[in-house]
Amino acid sequence: MGVLVYVDDLIIVGNNPTHCASFKKYLHQCFRIKDLGPLKYFLGIEVTRTNLGLFLCQRKYALDILTECGMLGSRPSYTPMEQNHGLTATLGSWLEDASRYRRLIGRLIYLTITRPNLSYSVHALAQFM
Repeated sequence: MGVLVYVDDLIIVGNNPTHCASFKKYLHQCFRIKDLGPLKYFLGIEVTRTNLGLFLCQRKYALDILTECGMLGSRPSYTPMEQNHGLTATLGSWLEDASRYRRLIGRLIYLTITRPNLSYSVHALAQFM
């Protein structure tokens, strides 16, 4: 059995349902907890169980990022970034609010959990924080 804890959220996993149930019962005795049933959503990640295992998806999280940046209706790209992008710290103008850029980079880093193909692009953009 395993338990994943993040602040006040937790996931209980195991191959023995009796052990999981007794652990949940113990937690109910010690704390006021709410059992949400089988895992469907955790920390912005949608979880779907199939015969092949677990499928993790951050579609809603990615759409939230696009909405926040005003890019929801943008045309999709087949590659995350051009290979020879030519980005430099001196290219373009300074941002009025650099904290928005840092927040966006942080959100994109979190998105790479389920989208590792974005890692290079996010790393390249993070250099300019």
